[in-house]
Amino acid sequence: MARLYSLLLYLALPLLLLRLGWRSLRAPAYRKRLNERLGRYGERLLEADIWIHAVSVGEVQAAESLIRHFIERHPDAGVMVTTTTPTGSARVRSLFEDRVRHVYTPFDLMPIQNRFLDAVRPRLAVVMETEIWPNMLLACERRGVPVVLGNARLSARSAHGYARLGGFTRETLRRFAAICAQGPDDADRFRALGAKAERVHVIGSVKFDVRRPGSLLDRAEALRRLWRAQRPVWIAASTHEGEEEQVLAAHSEVLDHLPRALLVLVPRHPERFARVAALVERQGLGLARRSTNDPCGEDVSVFLGDTMGELPAFLAAGDAAFIGGSLVPTGGHNLLEAAAVGVPVAVGPHVFNFAQITELLLREGAALQVADAHALAQCMSEWLGDAAARIRIGEKGRQVVSANQGALKRLLDLLEELYDQ
Repeated sequence: MARLYSLLLYLALPLLLLRLGWRSLRAPAYRKRLNERLGRYGERLLEADIWIHAVSVGEVQAAESLIRHFIERHPDAGVMVTTTTPTGSARVRSLFEDRVRHVYTPFDLMPIQNRFLDAVRPRLAVVMETEIWPNMLLACERRGVPVVLGNARLSARSAHGYARLGGFTRETLRRFAAICAQGPDDADRFRALGAKAERVHVIGSVKFDVRRPGSLLDRAEALRRLWRAQRPVWIAASTHEGEEEQVLAAHSEVLDHLPRALLVLVPRHPERFARVAALVERQGLGLARRSTNDPCGEDVSVFLGDTMGELPAFLAAGDAAFIGGSLVPTGGHNLLEAAAVGVPVAVGPHVFNFAQITELLLREGAALQVADAHALAQCMSEWLGDAAARIRIGEKGRQVVSANQGALKRLLDLLEELYDQ
């Protein structure tokens, strides 16, 4: 099975490169630095003791405190961060500048992985969430590099897919030095697929250990002034294709009840910013764009958050939030950034990527799940019109986040032990 996997990946390599070219039509950054994906780095100095892989922006955010820990605790060790997407790359650079090394994730073929490992020579590898690459794990095992799956989650649907590969999945999972699962259900699924039981640990989600920059509240206050603080404001965060239409329909209903309400719309992918702006204008709604510093007067009903790295400030400045990827079957995104700053949060029906976190917030009355755009409009209208309810629900969210912190320390303790070995 391992040979078949590699053969299929070799055959698929031209298609993978073509896909990057196709994606570059909308996001030109995808066509840049292709040599990095092939494990070719020229004369660049990439050696680092710690390698952390984070696919895109969300995983980089989750790994931020982890990366900062190694930078500060082991300043001479060097930290390599790999990402798959250009947006993840940009986020690494904005957070850490030149304090970490960064390249794109190499394709999972043994010669490419070997070139990468020859260049970096890590002592410890940490893979965030659920990125399972068989050849990478085999190459690291042969070199004695322990690989930890950090903040690991595994939905029932994904587990079912992995189970179809039988022994290949079992053999691959057994190469992890440790699997740090977010919850007991995730841990049970990893064990059922064949991971070594003694190497699977339930540590919670590091996303509860939300790191708030000291300047966050000042930035939020500046945004409130820009939006005219007396207006009711709701945030639609990390929206996807086919979701903005539903969010705008909901906002039109909200405006029927609260004519001065402002929607701050933040699409998930930057290559879609222009298309979403055009969509808003076609709907006949007054639009201001963050990227062009448009004034946000009373005639503006939609503020487009078309910049990178500002979502935490947008959420902190809002009165209520909807987390996208959940009205369409994408699986949702992280609710905790909103909950941590005391903002009541709504999600749609599709939350399988964050099922446990969502269930916890719903159970504690710190979030609300809506079925469709109409229900979203009703929810936002009620929250924006009732400050006492917003404060009550937001405070419950803040308490849930506080009560579940500590996963980061547990993960760091395990990583430090492996690093010392």
